[in-house]
Amino acid sequence: MIRCLVLGACLALPAAAQDVTSASGAVLRALDKTSGHTSDIELRAGQSARLGNLDIVLNECRYPAGNPSGDAFAELEISETGKTGTVFSGWMIASSPALSALEHRRYDVWVMRCTTS
Repeated sequence: MIRCLVLGACLALPAAAQDVTSASGAVLRALDKTSGHTSDIELRAGQSARLGNLDIVLNECRYPAGNPSGDAFAELEISETGKTGTVFSGWMIASSPALSALEHRRYDVWVMRCTTS
C-alpha cells in the first residue's frame, strides 16, 4: 500500500521546467463556424483585433528558448461586444488547442505560432 502511495506521488511530480522566451507577437487562426471561413490574425503583444463581435487581446506569446518555431503558447483575453466580462481569459497552447479552448457558438480561435520580428 505504501509503495502505491510513493509511486503515485512520484508520478504526480511535474516535469522539469522548460526555458522560454517571450515573443513580440503571435499569429492566431480563427474559424467562423457559420460560413466555414478561416482567417489568420497577426497581433503584437498588447494589441487587439476584432473578429465579428469578438475583441481579441494578445497579452503575451512565449516559445521554447532557442526554438522560435517550437510550441507556442499565448495569453489571450477575448470578450464579446455587448456582454460584460470575457468569454475567454488564459493561455492557449499551439500544440494542444483543445486543452484550453475558446467556447463560443460561432467562432473558434487558436494559436498558430509566435512572431519574433
